[in-house]
Amino acid sequence: MSAAFAAYYVEANIVCIIVFGILLTHNHFNIDRQEKQIKYDRALLGFIFYFAVDCYWALIVSELVPKTLHSVVADVFLIYLFMSMITYFWLDYVMAVEQAPHRGRPINRFAVIFPFLVSTAALILNYLFAPQFLINEELDTLPGFSMYLITVPCIYLVAILFYTMRKAREEENRLEKRRHLFIGFLPLLTLAAGLVQTMFLPHVPIYCSAAMILMLMFYIQDIETRVSVDPLTSLNNRGQLRRYTKQKANLYMDDRLTVVVMMDINRFKAINDTYGHAEGDRALVIAAEALKRAINGSSMPSFLCRYGGDEFILILHPSAIGETEQLIRSIRGELRQACAAEHTPYQLSVSAGYDELRGGQDTIQSCIQRADKKLYLDKAYDRLGEKIKT
Repeated sequence: MSAAFAAYYVEANIVCIIVFGILLTHNHFNIDRQEKQIKYDRALLGFIFYFAVDCYWALIVSELVPKTLHSVVADVFLIYLFMSMITYFWLDYVMAVEQAPHRGRPINRFAVIFPFLVSTAALILNYLFAPQFLINEELDTLPGFSMYLITVPCIYLVAILFYTMRKAREEENRLEKRRHLFIGFLPLLTLAAGLVQTMFLPHVPIYCSAAMILMLMFYIQDIETRVSVDPLTSLNNRGQLRRYTKQKANLYMDDRLTVVVMMDINRFKAINDTYGHAEGDRALVIAAEALKRAINGSSMPSFLCRYGGDEFILILHPSAIGETEQLIRSIRGELRQACAAEHTPYQLSVSAGYDELRGGQDTIQSCIQRADKKLYLDKAYDRLGEKIKT
């Protein structure tokens, strides 16, 4: 590598380091420090260290700094270490994004780090007893080292792809299915960029550029999620409802009605008072998942959001008003099944009120208010039924 190419290569890496440093600093001062954000930050930190030692490697190869056995061995080992760390942290991040069950168990964490431990031990033994497979007499790295460099990342990226494809296969919602595939396949493009650089264009910072694109895309997606998604239930939030209803195309569809459904959980305060707020949060998550399953089982276009507290709003586009009643019954059935499956010490049920958007001078706000009044009528009937039973 010439001195000019080395300067270009180092500059590209430094740009990546600066960009990742800005993202890391911004995330660090964010008051909403979720699990997935913390793990994303660890991946950013891994990239920063990797590109720092890669800069030093470019200087060694171009002989702008002395090329000694110690400097080469130390730098190639650090490159291997940080490359493995990046993909380990990325797998950790994906498991948090996908809410993988039992991901925090010690046995599962050991299973994830096991390939790295085995590969590292093998690399050290290889260097101690057969260094000629890693570095030649001119102190250049050989294909043997490249094999170590990509083995662990490939294992982790294949694990990510396998898990996200399985999630996509189980998912009925088309948008969620696309999200799972996006999470699984996009990191492979970064790996492909790294392989192209390693095998064909070692002096061109292709991997650096691909990594920056990857991290920026996920960062932008995370920002969009924070703006539009309720962090507890992963449903659309009230702000997203406002944005959705501002577009007339979302409210009026040819040959279909527009119906607003207001729902809330019956006796939700009693769950909080009896079992605590953590259980109340769990009840909201169970209810949200039941709502999503019922909607995914219906063919009508719909929009679902958490309106606030234990209240939810559905905007439906049925062909006939009877489909709305049918969906509400389906939601109640899903709630009963969910409580049985989760072995909750209480039975979740919802009250619901709905009204049709009439067009003309009618507004979505007026329709929501009418649906809300009918919700409280339904809740009054529910309370009356409880009194009669007792």
